[in-house]
Amino acid sequence: MQHRIALIEDDPIIGEALSERLDFEGFACDWYRDGKSARRGLGQRRYSVVVSDINLPDISGEQLFSDLLEGGQSLAPFIFITGYGAIDQAVRLLKLGAHDYVTKPFNVGELVGKIRSLCERQQPVADAAAVLGISTSMRQIEGLLPRLAASRSAVLISGESGAGKEEVARALHRAGDPEARTPFVAVNCGAIPENLIESELFGHDKGAFTGADRERRGVFEQADGGSLFLDEIGEMPPSMQVKLLRAIQDRAVVRVGGATPRKVDIRLVCATHHDLKAMVEQGGFREDLYYRIHVIHLHVPPLRERQEDILWLAGRFLDERANKGKPRRTLSADAERALTRYPWPGNVRELQHCLERACVLSLTPLLNAESLFAAGGPPAATEDALRQPLSDHLQDCERAYIRRALNECDGRIADTAALLGISRKNLWEKMRKLEMAEG
Repeated sequence: MQHRIALIEDDPIIGEALSERLDFEGFACDWYRDGKSARRGLGQRRYSVVVSDINLPDISGEQLFSDLLEGGQSLAPFIFITGYGAIDQAVRLLKLGAHDYVTKPFNVGELVGKIRSLCERQQPVADAAAVLGISTSMRQIEGLLPRLAASRSAVLISGESGAGKEEVARALHRAGDPEARTPFVAVNCGAIPENLIESELFGHDKGAFTGADRERRGVFEQADGGSLFLDEIGEMPPSMQVKLLRAIQDRAVVRVGGATPRKVDIRLVCATHHDLKAMVEQGGFREDLYYRIHVIHLHVPPLRERQEDILWLAGRFLDERANKGKPRRTLSADAERALTRYPWPGNVRELQHCLERACVLSLTPLLNAESLFAAGGPPAATEDALRQPLSDHLQDCERAYIRRALNECDGRIADTAALLGISRKNLWEKMRKLEMAEG
């Protein structure tokens, strides 16, 4: 496995010469020409060494390094390239934690020697893109996935609605099946009517009930050999919990109207925004089922607690949109500040909706704060707002977010719940808790 080097250099002559030399020396080299692309690249790949010019066209190398440190990101050793007039700045960077610096004009062989010396002290890092985020918490979750994929143990993922629980489940599935040969089946337990959930999970035979004119495989059978993701498991009706427990224990299902058990081999991943342990204590969730699905627990923090992921996610969404043939959009500096200062009560889902709306409505390629938050704008950090307890401020944000979603759906609860990615029951509960009118 090769050591991968990140080169951040805007000068085309120096950049081309260094990248070619590093390739010749047997390193894999990614060349970034500005700080913004470098920030994104350092979040998406793991590097053995970073070589960065201090003077970049959009942001200084010092500012980039400081921002990465403040974001809590795990960094590879940095070597800075500087002119004679910026040696004091280079020394300041060494005090911040940079490894070394070279001054222009520098000896390329000497620089390569420094890089090779650093690489010899470490194992080559896996050439894998970050798929969940660049924050410490999401990197830790991502680091656990290969071990979890090998174990086939049941996994419970907790976190607020929209925080990215399904993305974690999909990443776990990919870790166990990188060639995508097995199915990944996802179902929202809170979105299925209670009288249909048994048929949805276990399937039915022909003639099992009125309208069952042909046999149908349930999601357990559809996921056979792969992964079954049961989202919002806390919304599972009590009458179904015992049947679900039996299916998990026996690794077999019996279709509605049938009598023959059908064996299934699945990786079970469940998710919830509820406190299942509290539900067990209150009698709302079976204790034996709780311990069956709670073998491994992963908690996905809300987006407001991992701010370093906000711009990374925004960049990924904009790239994905551009890759689908849509006009490429970029974020202005004030847009980036607005994104990182907003508390995102709707988490990653709200961020995605915000960017999608701005891309559709904006008349220019550059998205500013006004185009992102045209519907009401981000909450102003007024003196009165800053006196609020954090919980009250987040409730205000969540209330405003739900109102915007209701307006977009003309007040239709079912459509609003679908837009927010939650069940109707969950939406009603949130509206009641937030003292929002139901009309």
